[in-house]
Amino acid sequence: MEDYSFELKKIDNNTFELLLINVWNKKTLNKNIQALNKLDIKKNSKLIVNFENLKECDSAGIIYFISFIRTFSEENITIKNLNSFEKMYKFYEKHYQDKNEVLKKEKNLIENIGKKTYEIYLSSVDFMNFLGKVFYYFIYSLFNPSKMRLNAMLKYIDTSALNALLIVGVTSFLVGVVIAYQGAVQLEKFGANIFIVEMICITMFREIAPLVTAIVIAGRSASSYTAEIGAMKITDEIDAMRTMDFEPTMFLILPRIFALVISLPLLVFFADMLGVFGGMVIAYADLDVTFTEFINRMGEEVPLKHLLIGVFKSVFFGVAIALIGCYRGFQVQNNTTSIGKYTTMSVVNAIFVVIALNAIFSVILTEIGI
Repeated sequence: MEDYSFELKKIDNNTFELLLINVWNKKTLNKNIQALNKLDIKKNSKLIVNFENLKECDSAGIIYFISFIRTFSEENITIKNLNSFEKMYKFYEKHYQDKNEVLKKEKNLIENIGKKTYEIYLSSVDFMNFLGKVFYYFIYSLFNPSKMRLNAMLKYIDTSALNALLIVGVTSFLVGVVIAYQGAVQLEKFGANIFIVEMICITMFREIAPLVTAIVIAGRSASSYTAEIGAMKITDEIDAMRTMDFEPTMFLILPRIFALVISLPLLVFFADMLGVFGGMVIAYADLDVTFTEFINRMGEEVPLKHLLIGVFKSVFFGVAIALIGCYRGFQVQNNTTSIGKYTTMSVVNAIFVVIALNAIFSVILTEIGI
């Protein structure tokens, strides 16, 4: 026992005194703990812990004593002669937490609803501030065309539109094939084969092509905008821009918005052509409607307004996608995990907003008879 920094005295059958001696610090702690554990003192025993002859003890030793003492019932423990160690002991005892302790917080439905509502309110205010700043610099750029970054805008048109032609074209073609094939099955039953033209063209021009294209671009561009701006924020490039008196809204946000406003309507027109072509192929293969008949009937029976409505909606889709992608990018915090988090949020938010805007336009335009 003399090799260790304690002595154990038996006072009676169920009472022991643990006399701490010499030094308890991180160097001697492991050896002393192993020796103390071998004694196997019963937890229902009464234990007196005496600090009187303890010469030195660091925070690791004090924390161990607290954890050791807490394995006994409170009424069976007596602490004597803390002396110079009392202040440190009281401090660690006050802040000590058992690693096995599980803090259970009661779920209060009203409280959770209130917190969530307040979070949504703060997010809404933050987004409105962001939207106001973008609108202000948009007006400013119209009166100061020389401030607009045309080279950056052309670069984003290249990445957002030209590089997306293949995926948009293939997606629209396949959607046109699906619509035509499913419609052909039903129209053939009634001998109304020629009406496949109106069904495909109006559906693609007015709803499907703008929606599919916007969803594809939301997945590509919203995510890339968030990741690019988020990476710049982590590396303090945005702070450096502000230090050099460059406004991030003018240099980072507006070129991306202008790029999508210009490129998305063109992509929608491209998707219209590919979607209708896919429908023409199925109409010819299943319903014997030749390409010439299809094109002639499209010119006679499908009003131009349906094509223009789809292109018009795509302008608003482009603005929404660019705004959300940039806004989430500026929300990225100074850690790499937040890039993935906010990139995912930007894609989900952009797709949701595109679908919601499409539904709003459909209801409004139908109600006013367009």
